[in-house]
Amino acid sequence: PEPIPVSVKVIMVGPPMLYHLLQAYEEDFAKLFKVKADFDTEVVRSERQDRQYARFIAKLCREEGLPHFGADAVAEVIRQGFRFADRHDRLSLRLSLVSDLVREACYWAKKDGHAFVTRADVEAAVAHKRHRSNLAEHWIQDEIREGTLMVDLDKEVVGQVNGLSVHQLGDYAFGRPTRITARTSVGTKGVIDIQREAELAGSIHSKGVMTLAGFLSGKFAGVHPFALSASLTFEQTYSEVEGDSAAVAELAAILSSLADLPIHQWLAVTGSVNQLGEVQPIGGVNEKIEGFFESCVRRGLTGKQGVIIPARNTKHLALRRDVVEAVESGQFTIYGVNTIDEAIELLTGVPAGERNLDGEYAPDTVFGRAAQRLAELAEAIAEWSEGEAKPEGRIITEV
Repeated sequence: PEPIPVSVKVIMVGPPMLYHLLQAYEEDFAKLFKVKADFDTEVVRSERQDRQYARFIAKLCREEGLPHFGADAVAEVIRQGFRFADRHDRLSLRLSLVSDLVREACYWAKKDGHAFVTRADVEAAVAHKRHRSNLAEHWIQDEIREGTLMVDLDKEVVGQVNGLSVHQLGDYAFGRPTRITARTSVGTKGVIDIQREAELAGSIHSKGVMTLAGFLSGKFAGVHPFALSASLTFEQTYSEVEGDSAAVAELAAILSSLADLPIHQWLAVTGSVNQLGEVQPIGGVNEKIEGFFESCVRRGLTGKQGVIIPARNTKHLALRRDVVEAVESGQFTIYGVNTIDEAIELLTGVPAGERNLDGEYAPDTVFGRAAQRLAELAEAIAEWSEGEAKPEGRIITEV
């Protein structure tokens, strides 16, 4: 066939990564596609944006012949909109998700004979969608309730803390508690990450363990040699662990073991930490809170249970209504912390401790007890080194 002259305008829509890859590997791409526009997937929430959501719902119902939404139903869709965005001060612009929710809510309204869609219809749509996708979560929570997956929710244990993890299965994500344990002893190997030794840890997780080892060295190695061997592991995990969001939990487990102070198992903790002891924000905070809440509900809420999260993550909270109601009634608590000191005080009920003018910690504090234990370990390693049986090992941190 002979070529036919045409004049067209081509618009390509796709993820940013694909655009950058085409620019890098196809030299004509930048010449052909000279104009790029980024589209955000969320918008800052305001009264104007809430009204836009309401208009979008009304337009969709009118165009598709669906029953219209009452004010409470619109408010619930908006609430789901900020859950889609994973923070209460934003609204998701992934309108296909909103459209699907509107259509399914209309189905339940028709099924129940409602002239208008109510909040209960929207909640039914959300609940049924979750039920269709949460089989794996249901199995895991059943195993936690039965004790097959060992998670304590009402004890006090030394060197053991409830960490939180997120599982992503396609378009469905859920959180669950995971037992993290630490054992400390005299030695020179520093912090040993069992996941890393077993090749079950990703690089970001390994970086997190190195960082908490740096915190320990800076906190306690100023007076005595850092004569410590500490082992860390995620119990009953048999696949790769990635991310540094368990660093606060891991550090708390080591401090608990060193100070011989039990940790409240009715609390779970998530958060990254830097070498200065500052708690850093993490992802999946809503799923993690809801996962631990689900475990507590299945065992029975006591009023003491709760989750410790980075204070910088509070703006990301967009929790299920049942979790919010439990918090409001005092049956469940969410704590925001800025430092490891605040976290360890909540987990143990003992003051973290601050250095006095002599550079020492009070003996009845977490850091004071840990420093005393490290001094004893340093003395033991010094005595050992003076004998013929000098211990093997390198004075480094292994991860």
